[in-house]
Amino acid sequence: MMTEGPDHYFEQQDMALQLMILENKSDELTDILVEALQDALELLRDEQGTLH
Repeated sequence: MMTEGPDHYFEQQDMALQLMILENKSDELTDILVEALQDALELLRDEQGTLH
């Protein structure tokens, strides 16, 4: 049984995001968002490769 599921992960991400916004760390936030987008696109590419 997993103790940390997706909900827990997203709650942590939400808290981290709120803290960064409060601390006005927009450059760091942008870097995190770009990295997350790159990860998502890579996952989509991998998934598309398994469908063909």
